Amino acid sequence: MPSSHHNQVSKILDIIINLNPQSVLDVGVGFGKYGFLCREYLELWDGREEYKKFLRRVDGIEAFPEYLTPVHDFVYDNMYIGNAAEILDRNELNYDLVLLIDVLEHFEKEQGVDLIKKILKNNRGVLISIPKDIGLQEDAFKNTYETHRANWSKKELSKFGDHYFRYDDANNIVYIGSKEDVSKIKKKYPLKLQVRKFIMSIPILSNLLRLIKKILIRK
Repeated sequence: MPSSHHNQVSKILDIIINLNPQSVLDVGVGFGKYGFLCREYLELWDGREEYKKFLRRVDGIEAFPEYLTPVHDFVYDNMYIGNAAEILDRNELNYDLVLLIDVLEHFEKEQGVDLIKKILKNNRGVLISIPKDIGLQEDAFKNTYETHRANWSKKELSKFGDHYFRYDDANNIVYIGSKEDVSKIKKKYPLKLQVRKFIMSIPILSNLLRLIKKILIRK
């Protein structure tokens, strides 16, 4: 799909805003959602009140050019067409943040490992989201690149360096990068806060906690 699950958007965007990158590479842009959101929340909300004068660099990579529209021309500074690993080898690209949102599952495991290593070699960090269960998917929208090829566990994703996982029911969302950035995100989203949000997201537990709170208040 040239899209990704809507439930994870706010969590991914929170991390992007917290990192506040000056340059972003969106790998596998699809519909262009995350490039658009980067422009909106990193540019329109920076206090300049400039509607079209963008100061940050937002580039994209897309293997399937049929996905590209005039929206992509407006949102992205540069669009690279082709295989992400080959483009990274050829162009020596360097960014504050690289996005791999619902992309990694489309690579064979060995290719995925190679891609992450290439990204971390020349860039400050990478934000990955991949379904915990990728299921079965072959081509979609007449695009053979949409085939799902490999699952990834948290343990496998943890091996690439300093990292931070943001809790999500359906996806493994992880930032891998510098110790400074990982520490910054951890302070913003401590584990106890994530656990509390998880508990409150389960109706029976949420209702039980509210009942206990009411009982304690009455006492």
